[in-house]
Amino acid sequence: MQLAGVRTAAAGDATTISRLLADVIRSSYAGILDEIPMRRLISAQCALPRIRAEIEIPGGAPGWLGWLVATDAEGAVVGAAAGGVPVPGEGEVYALAVAAGSRRRGVGTALVAAATDRMRSYGARDQRVELPAESDPSLPFYTRLGFTPLSPRRFSRTVV
Repeated sequence: MQLAGVRTAAAGDATTISRLLADVIRSSYAGILDEIPMRRLISAQCALPRIRAEIEIPGGAPGWLGWLVATDAEGAVVGAAAGGVPVPGEGEVYALAVAAGSRRRGVGTALVAAATDRMRSYGARDQRVELPAESDPSLPFYTRLGFTPLSPRRFSRTVV
């Protein structure tokens, strides 16, 4: 799989983002989160109407910088990320999902880099992420990118 690039999500990407995010949550948190918290997480994060609305917010909402998607050479979406700058100077990664067959190939890193560039352009000096579980399987990924703990589930790094 060769990464073709990262772009701003379009309306036609909403269903793919929703499914990808739900699949990643199910596979990543099986055995970590109980069934009810997992269903709540999927319901809150993966609702198609929500993702459609977030993609179509004209000019963004305060603090919201939108969805990004990573595509392979054939144009298929293989990853998605969402972020914003909800507090002046502090960027936040709200969501990051990479298709199982595309992991460990730079997709997540490319998405976080693109989101970080956007956040910097809106004045972010720090970047944060909150993980759903203390034993989150993505923790080594975020640690490798320089995130350090603020609490057991919340991490931060400087992006200036």
